[in-house]
Amino acid sequence: MAGILIVDDEQAISWGLAELSRQLGHEPHTASSAEQAISLAAKTDVAVILLDVRLPGMDGIAAISRLRELLPAAKIIVMTAHGDLSTAVEAVRQGAFDYIVKPFDTTQIERLIERALTQIAVVPVDAVPSLSSASNPLIGKTPVMQEIFKRIALVSASEACVFISGESGTGKELVARAIHQYSKRASAPFVAVNVAALSPSLAESELFGHVRGAFTGAEQSRAGLLADADGGTLFLDEVADIPLPVQVKLLRALEHGEVMPVGSGRTTRTNFRLISATHQDLLAKVREGTFRHDLYFRLCTFQVPLPPLRERKEDLPLLVNHFLQQLAPGKSPGSFTSVALAEAQRRPWHGNVRELRNAVEHALIVAREGPILPEHWPPAMQPIQAPDPNSESLEGRLKKLVREWAEGKLQSDADMKTLYDEMLQQVEPPLLAAALERSKGECLAASRWLGMHRTTLRKKLDQYGLHGEE
Repeated sequence: MAGILIVDDEQAISWGLAELSRQLGHEPHTASSAEQAISLAAKTDVAVILLDVRLPGMDGIAAISRLRELLPAAKIIVMTAHGDLSTAVEAVRQGAFDYIVKPFDTTQIERLIERALTQIAVVPVDAVPSLSSASNPLIGKTPVMQEIFKRIALVSASEACVFISGESGTGKELVARAIHQYSKRASAPFVAVNVAALSPSLAESELFGHVRGAFTGAEQSRAGLLADADGGTLFLDEVADIPLPVQVKLLRALEHGEVMPVGSGRTTRTNFRLISATHQDLLAKVREGTFRHDLYFRLCTFQVPLPPLRERKEDLPLLVNHFLQQLAPGKSPGSFTSVALAEAQRRPWHGNVRELRNAVEHALIVAREGPILPEHWPPAMQPIQAPDPNSESLEGRLKKLVREWAEGKLQSDADMKTLYDEMLQQVEPPLLAAALERSKGECLAASRWLGMHRTTLRKKLDQYGLHGEE
């Protein structure tokens, strides 16, 4: 039996958690304020503290340090219905064992209590510097955004690679910046790179740098973005577009903490944390063979999946007010009428938060000084169709795949001397097999379609272990 201290000014929640504690075989103690909880902690031995954030008098976050002084071994689980990113980060910084958003079900809190009692620490204490909530514009009160805040708070205290997924306009770079700002690297550079914007032929030089004379136009040596991020955080947006040969070098840089500029035979040490993001299905790219599986697993140590705006429309009024204050400081939140907000709630927002921000700016311009009505919104954006993978010709895809295959081979083995033969061994067997299938196994017909002498075809069939009839 363990003592469990429940600190919440809502009687129904305190009663429910106390009953759950008894059912689990533990002894509950309840307090309706932080001051009462501190008084109880001074004379009662408890193993777990369930602590609400909003309390009369001292708030829950402020009480954590005092409770930890009195009960250093106790695990504190912070509960809140009004959490934001700064609350989540501050709870972690103060040493909370975990953070749970109301409303929660009994299974969730039961699992947390059991985990706390087994002494599984999940977050190091005093690892995160404090920042004001105003320093990060991530906005949201919905449970799904609370979970995002919690994941940012947890991962910012670590050095793990983070992979952020989500549709365009959901705020992937904001999340990356928040992780950097709340990390120990906050005072060092945050280097953001949109990989899709880099020329494929220059991507390696941009990321890893080059020495003078490495290629035509390289008149001066350049350190590269990985070196620029030394001590800080490198954010690679649209990482799915990184060329296959460059993926090998990036993996090596992550594994060994060193980069080799183009044209140089010497490596340079660099120490950066990598956060990456894309709106594409990166695992599908791995299956297609256009993204290295070893790099995929290296990037995805910790994942933060961002929801589209249409899945958190309850946050829309908050976001509208945020952009209103950003674009027209001092303007009353009531400028957006209830019917205008209702119209906004009905829209699909395919462009997500970015589209909403632009729509607010449009409405402010059109409405001038008057109240904002539904007609002041711009036309809703139509769904953005994903590129059809079959829209590119088969020949174009084949050329692209052959080039990527060759570049990958050349990158992995500089002494390779049989590249052409290896390529033929890859493409000839399926080509010959298809011709034979079309000719129902007859070599003469197949050789005509292939434009190849029958004797040559026979030799190649023998070489590859294929069977055809004369």
